[in-house]
Amino acid sequence: MTYDSLEQFLQTGQEHLAKGPVALIFAEDDVEVDSTLRHHLSLGFKAVIAFMPASFEMAPDLVDRCQRVTMDRPSGPPMRDTVNAITKAAPDIWIYYCFNAEYLFFPFCETRGIGEMLTFHTEERRDAMLTYVIDLYAADLYQTPNAVALDTAQLDRSGYYALARLDADNHNHPRERQLDFFGGLRWRFEEHIPANRRKIDRISIFRSKPDLILNEDFTFNDQEYNTYACPWHNNLTAAVCSFRTAKALKSNPGSTFDIQQFSWHNSVRFEWHSRQLLDLGLMEPGQWF
Repeated sequence: MTYDSLEQFLQTGQEHLAKGPVALIFAEDDVEVDSTLRHHLSLGFKAVIAFMPASFEMAPDLVDRCQRVTMDRPSGPPMRDTVNAITKAAPDIWIYYCFNAEYLFFPFCETRGIGEMLTFHTEERRDAMLTYVIDLYAADLYQTPNAVALDTAQLDRSGYYALARLDADNHNHPRERQLDFFGGLRWRFEEHIPANRRKIDRISIFRSKPDLILNEDFTFNDQEYNTYACPWHNNLTAAVCSFRTAKALKSNPGSTFDIQQFSWHNSVRFEWHSRQLLDLGLMEPGQWF
């Protein structure tokens, strides 16, 4: 089903928001749109909704499995406005959002579905899940100038760190159970990244409720949603493995000529398996068995 606008989708496509979890995929360009949709369908989302310009093509096998909403600029404020509008229109369901060429992994996702994982997370009295955006990049930029190559994808095995998240409304005291996380290409090439876009943490998975608002930095106006764990023990976290930063650095005229390769001595081949991410400490299983 194709909807001409978000407004039409909210008026006539409400059945796709009746039960979660729902995945919202925002196609900023036409790179790996189909593989992104297929990956999230394989995780078991009840609905996968693609927001993309009318000029972008979708593979025939995906047309009947995904809902398509025409959106000219599915990034920045329009993207956040869309997430907030759907949150308001569909209270009390689990929602996940990402961009094209981004792939969600959670602990043991090869044998367990997203619904099972979120049922467990709900029983832990959690309404949101922290995800780390782990940069992927092609092994050889001479062969793959746009930095996107699924078969030779690499990631950094080290170089990740966290800083206290300060509360400007409380004399800059650290916020409880909140941290700002850094690493990957945004850390290694930080001279090309604005300071307010260097974090790699997102609250990508959350349960909708009235008056919940997604902020510009991918946090929410409810501070408990922005915590990485409950007060009692560690909780599940997940990883969004993403070519988005690599694409941006190689498509931006201000950075592309300064970067010959992304690979360095701490690069490892991405195995497309949650076990690798767990072994590298890039997500947390918590009490999830």
